[in-house]
Amino acid sequence: MLRWIALVLLLLLIGLQIELWSSHGGMSEVTSLRLAVKKQSDENDKLVQRNQALTADVNDLKHGEQAVEARARAELGLIKPGETFYQAVEKPSNAASVAAPATPGTSGAH
Repeated sequence: MLRWIALVLLLLLIGLQIELWSSHGGMSEVTSLRLAVKKQSDENDKLVQRNQALTADVNDLKHGEQAVEARARAELGLIKPGETFYQAVEKPSNAASVAAPATPGTSGAH
């Protein structure tokens, strides 16, 4: 009689292990969910850092005249009264600026 009880308990244990490792909601799904949670947590951390940087930028723009002035100079070309504006223009590269000379007897118009 004790042998039968031990056999039934052993079969029950084996069945529960199979259910735990292979069924829907088993260990494989738990592992994949943990991985998804870790990935989402990392993404959330990146977004929190971005939001903090944006909040700092907004505070600078609200309370600091230097930040507004720097943005206006960079994006809008602000020049204060009494300042002189200089613009440096690079020379175009030789390949783009030198046109191929036209050979005699050929013209672009027909």
